[in-house]
Amino acid sequence: MLFFFACVGVLILGYFTYGVLVERIFVPEPERKTPCWTREDGVDYINMPTWKVFFIQLLDIAGLGPIFGPILGALYGPQALLWVVIGSIFAGGVHDYFSGMLSVRSGGKSIPEVVGDMMGMTARQIMRVFSVVLLLLVGVVFILGPAKLLSAMTGFNVQLLVFCIFVYYFIATILPIDKIIGQLYPIFGALLLFMTFGVLGGLIFGGYELIPNLDFSANVHPNDLPLWPLLFITLSCGAISGFHSTQSPLMARCIRNENKGRMVFYGAMIVEGIIALIWVTAGISFYESSDALQAVIASGSPSAVVNEVCNTLLGAFGGFLAILGVVILPITSGDTAFRSTRLILAETFRLNQADVMKRLMIAIPLFVVAFFITKVEFSVVWRYFGWSNQMLSMMVLWSAAIWLVQRSKFHWIATVPAVFMTAVDAAFILQAKIGLGLDPTISNIAAVVIAAGTLVVFLRFAKPSDAASMPAE
Repeated sequence: MLFFFACVGVLILGYFTYGVLVERIFVPEPERKTPCWTREDGVDYINMPTWKVFFIQLLDIAGLGPIFGPILGALYGPQALLWVVIGSIFAGGVHDYFSGMLSVRSGGKSIPEVVGDMMGMTARQIMRVFSVVLLLLVGVVFILGPAKLLSAMTGFNVQLLVFCIFVYYFIATILPIDKIIGQLYPIFGALLLFMTFGVLGGLIFGGYELIPNLDFSANVHPNDLPLWPLLFITLSCGAISGFHSTQSPLMARCIRNENKGRMVFYGAMIVEGIIALIWVTAGISFYESSDALQAVIASGSPSAVVNEVCNTLLGAFGGFLAILGVVILPITSGDTAFRSTRLILAETFRLNQADVMKRLMIAIPLFVVAFFITKVEFSVVWRYFGWSNQMLSMMVLWSAAIWLVQRSKFHWIATVPAVFMTAVDAAFILQAKIGLGLDPTISNIAAVVIAAGTLVVFLRFAKPSDAASMPAE
């Protein structure tokens, strides 16, 4: 139990120490008008209270990732908790802060445009493709996941529930952000808090020993899957997730003052890290072994674990509310995933989104494509989502590092996690079945070489720039 609470304490301490350092290196300018003041359009650029912006940001990023990912990560044992803590403070928090604040500085641009400003047109086009593909995968995952959970709770047909969620997503994608998302998210936030602390309380007062085995030396995964690089791909949203960078610009368009950036962007990542810690702990502590956890996952995906844990710990009514909170998480990320896709495509094709017909021009074909992706097996979609997600996070971190170098700031806060994620992504795609399928030893050596080579190129070519030569902010 002490180890779990120590992890939570370190996360909170990280917000007030490393988060402050990151903020001071960036140097927010409270007198600078943010996009909600300069570009208000009544649809996407809307001035909203900071507490509401924080809750929306948290619910945007906290989909199935910080629940399903940690449950799968729990198969590796307590190493997963260390990754959540280290990743959230030194990688995820930095990633989320810069993806949000660079969007603020660029007038609320989506992340492909922000990266393109730093790395050129080729990177812009790559990011556009990666972002749209990732967001479509996220949207589909966050339709199928909650639909299966709701079906288990109510007995309703999964396809019917998929249709109902699709309808909600379409409405939330089209309407101004303050009409549905801004009104419902505070209520959803309360459900999220109940779910999070309800599960934790159930473990503690139910007599479960939190993290009973602190052996960090052995790989306890029942299928003997390697910790490197799979843990860092599987457990993403609770530590670092490229998906977050696609969501941060939504709130960059609504935040009132740059001084609120640490609370909204870095702070939401820390809270998501706490959610991930609870679900890793639940996976390790509720089941007697990783084999037992794996058996439940194999019987019905991580949603079966959620259903069993919540109902056992909290009883029928409490379990219903907790699962409802888990259902809310993916739905509140799925709707903004489609909304972000609409905005990225709008920027790519230069379509003014103040006109509802132009919003429909993008949204209708977008949802048709998403419908066909729902026919693909869930596990296949999740694997491609994991790698695409971390590739995106890597590119955002390199963009932040370039931005810092251009302004002669301490770039290592972004460079170090960028190098690490480059090695993770390279190792995974070189050895995974969905990639090249190479020998793990060869793949890992090659990944280190690729990461080191990328760092050398970065240090060689990234140079301070005159303010006049840099993109307008």
